[in-house]
Amino acid sequence: MVKPRALGPGDRLAIVAPASPFSRDEFDRGVEELRALGFDPVYDDSVFAKARYLSGPADVRAAAIRRAWLDPSIAGVVAVRGGYGSAQVLPFLDRDEARHARKPFIGYSDLTSVLTFLTLGCELVAFHGPMLDRRLARGADGYDRESFLNAICRREPIGELAASGVETINAGEASGPIFGGTLTQLVSSLGTPFAFAPPGGYVLFLEEVGERPYRLDRMVTQLRQAGLLARAAAVVIGELPACDEPTGDPTARAVMADLFHDFPGPVLVGFPSGHTTGPSLTLPLGVRCRVVASARPCLVIEEAAVE
Repeated sequence: MVKPRALGPGDRLAIVAPASPFSRDEFDRGVEELRALGFDPVYDDSVFAKARYLSGPADVRAAAIRRAWLDPSIAGVVAVRGGYGSAQVLPFLDRDEARHARKPFIGYSDLTSVLTFLTLGCELVAFHGPMLDRRLARGADGYDRESFLNAICRREPIGELAASGVETINAGEASGPIFGGTLTQLVSSLGTPFAFAPPGGYVLFLEEVGERPYRLDRMVTQLRQAGLLARAAAVVIGELPACDEPTGDPTARAVMADLFHDFPGPVLVGFPSGHTTGPSLTLPLGVRCRVVASARPCLVIEEAAVE
C-alpha cells in the first residue's frame, strides 16, 4: 500500500462534496473546526452546487477531487457529507493521479465508494473519518480528535482503539490489512468495475445506519455468497445506530451475532467509527491491524497510516 504524506499545522485541506447537498451552517462550523485544528481549509463555489439530491453533476464533483490531487499547494482532501452520489464520480477519477498525489482522503458513509476506489483500486491508504457535516461541525461531540490527528498527522502506528460499547461476538485474535466501510456501499459496488474486492486474510470493517435487521441480513448474506466473508480473517462491526427493529426485537446486534456465529475468526460489534451516537473514531483503511476479541475487546492499528 502507498501511504499518504503526513499532514501538519498550516496545511491546506481541500473541501469537496462528492455526494449530497448540505446545510451551510454545518459547513461553516466544520470549516471553523478544521481551522481550530491548525489546518487551512479551502474550497471553491462548485462545492455548493445542487442538482436535486446531489451536489451538482458527477463530472463537476469529480473535477473538484482531481483539482485537489493535482494542486501541489493542497495537502489533503476532506468531504462535506455523505448521503448519495459518490459512486457516480468514480468513472471520472484517475488512479495514477491519486497514487502520485499521495494525499489523505477523509470521509465515511456514502464516501465508502471513494475509500474503496482509493484503497483497493489505487492501493493507497485512506481514512474512514469525520466529514464536516454532523462530525467536525459538532467538535468534540461529533468526532474523536485524538484518533483523527494521530491517523493523519502521526508517522507512527495509532496503536489501540477501544471503546466501552464494543462487544465480542466471536472470541479470538487475528491480524490483517483492514478494508471496508458502510455496508450498503460495499454491496452496491459488487458487479461493477469498482467492486469491493479485498485480498485474502483481510480484516472486514462494516457499519451502517438506519437499516432494519432484515436488510442487514440481506446485505451480509450477499457478502457471504460473493465469497467476501470467506476471505476475511476477522470482522469489526460498527455501532449500527437506528438499525434495531422499531418494536425493539430483534436488535441489529442480535442479528449480527446470528449471522456471524459460524465465522471462523474473531468478530467485534459496536466499534464507534462512521455512524455513531457519540464521538466517531478515525480508522485508517489499508493498514495492518490486530483484532482482539476478548473480555477487553479492541482494535490495534499496528502500522503507521502516513509517512
